[in-house]
Amino acid sequence: MDKKDLLPSNIWVGLHCIFILEINQMIQHPKCKITVIKRSLNQDIIDYYLKEEMKSSNLCSKFKEGDKFMVTSEFDMPDNFCHWAWADIRKDIMAIINGAQFPWFSVKGMTISGCTDWLRPVLFKIEKL
Repeated sequence: MDKKDLLPSNIWVGLHCIFILEINQMIQHPKCKITVIKRSLNQDIIDYYLKEEMKSSNLCSKFKEGDKFMVTSEFDMPDNFCHWAWADIRKDIMAIINGAQFPWFSVKGMTISGCTDWLRPVLFKIEKL
């Protein structure tokens, strides 16, 4: 007896579609690439406004210029990505993945975004693949 004979045809087709969908989700292709393009330090702001014990003169240690991250879903943060930066730039990732074009940039399918740690900001280039 064939497996198909055990289930009504509409259930068999439904199960087959679910299986194909699960396989496609397992083999997700990157939708966009995030590249770290600049880290900055606003030492003058730090010196003026922060308590002495909170002052730091270090660039963001989570990223380095040139770091690249592939995004397969606008809902899934890449491994080793900063949670705060992800929250800040996710709206731009969603826009790029869904086809937004920013006319002020010379390259289509790309934007520049940044985290909101304005003491030690990081700028990211987000490109649709």
